[in-house]
Amino acid sequence: MKTCEITGKRAMVGNNVSHSNAKTKRRFNPNLKTKRYFLEEEGRWITLKVSAAGMKTINKKGLKAALKDAKALGKIY
Repeated sequence: MKTCEITGKRAMVGNNVSHSNAKTKRRFNPNLKTKRYFLEEEGRWITLKVSAAGMKTINKKGLKAALKDAKALGKIY
């Protein structure tokens, strides 16, 4: 499933709206990237599927704190 492992962002559903105002369903997918991070405490690399907002969260809080917060909120399984 397309879910950010840090923020928990998922695809949203909305409408395509044409010039004639006809509406058809569409999906708004999160901006996910597969990225490797080095976990210094354990001395190993981990691979995460994170959104751009998730990358900013990791840069701001640090990897360990971001993983801890995501686990507390149930976003990491």
